[in-house]
Amino acid sequence: MSTIYNQINDLSEKYKLKTAENLSRLVKIKSLSLEEKEVQLELKRQMEEAGFDEVRIDGLGNVIGRIGNGKKILAIDGHMDTVDFGNLENWDIDPLSGLIKDGYVHGRGTVDQEGGPAAFVTSGKILKELGFDEDLTIYFVGSVMEEDCDGLCWKYIVEEEKIKPDFAISTEPTNLNIYRGHRGRMEIRVSFKGISSHGSAPERGKNAIYVASRVALEIEKLNERLAFDEFLGKGSVTISEFKSGSPSLCAVADYAHLHLDRRLTWGETKESAIAEINELIKGMDARAEVLNYKENSYTGKKYGMEKYYPTWKMPEDHEIVKIGVDAFEELFNKKPIIDKWTFSTNGVTINGFYNIPIIGFGPGNEVLAHAPNEKVPIEDLKVASAFYAAYIYKLAGSTK
Repeated sequence: MSTIYNQINDLSEKYKLKTAENLSRLVKIKSLSLEEKEVQLELKRQMEEAGFDEVRIDGLGNVIGRIGNGKKILAIDGHMDTVDFGNLENWDIDPLSGLIKDGYVHGRGTVDQEGGPAAFVTSGKILKELGFDEDLTIYFVGSVMEEDCDGLCWKYIVEEEKIKPDFAISTEPTNLNIYRGHRGRMEIRVSFKGISSHGSAPERGKNAIYVASRVALEIEKLNERLAFDEFLGKGSVTISEFKSGSPSLCAVADYAHLHLDRRLTWGETKESAIAEINELIKGMDARAEVLNYKENSYTGKKYGMEKYYPTWKMPEDHEIVKIGVDAFEELFNKKPIIDKWTFSTNGVTINGFYNIPIIGFGPGNEVLAHAPNEKVPIEDLKVASAFYAAYIYKLAGSTK
């Protein structure tokens, strides 16, 4: 193992408790989507304390820390918003405790996914301590609104901030494996029109619930015949909401809609997914549409996008994956596992829309995402902080 990687390992060990303490501070601040202001200020403070060259908050509320000023750009992303707690009776501790105990940091957001940003703050500290001066710019991004609309934050960064990296790393939880893709997704509403009549004479009307129900059963069958990809797995569709309306509870329903959660495997597109639903509702007074998201961020900036999040995967022999494998082997003297996420990440925009090469590497196990008793091993935080620093040195060397 070369000297620089020994130094990185030593420094990640030296600062691992500091990394855990930084994460604990973040977890103690409730940070639902659209309500991230206070946690962003804390992340900004931590970056400044670590000696980053520049730290700022953009118009949407993303924290962007910079180290270096080279021609090539690497972005390391982690979203700072979390989901809510759910039923508190399912938690053994206060979700906002940030408790450091038994080798873990406990609480909401430790895995999904403030652990990644806490680790990359330490990576930045390691780079500054080692005097990193390679021809590379690294942006460390604590992004917002991902839980509400994955990828929206990066649409803003690329299109409004005019930052388009050459390479990216997502710090979403990977159990310290290298991930190279995941299925895409989209949110579809299928609306049905009926004709109301008095409930005592339903034959005079046309019940939208019955029509929607027949289509719902066809959607269940559609799920079984969707495409399959050897790496990403099978596409899927499920109904996550069924709503109806009528003039009264003594009337035939004249409106119904189904909300579909559609997961897209390789080769499936927005157009192909909508076409499948249109085939099921052909000849009906019904409409299928992709929904849109538009909300005010905590800064007051209104921004949005269509709720279509493309599938993406990087070839295993792509440079960005190989550099990750090399960095991992240099640090830990073993081969990493290369895999994929089950859920969706900001990669849907970074690679799915802008074709920026990206991999994932993050602390924690994704099975704890959105679950009670969320916790991340402190050792994972240490390993992740070492990996990001080593990756940066490897990438800088490869771009010379």
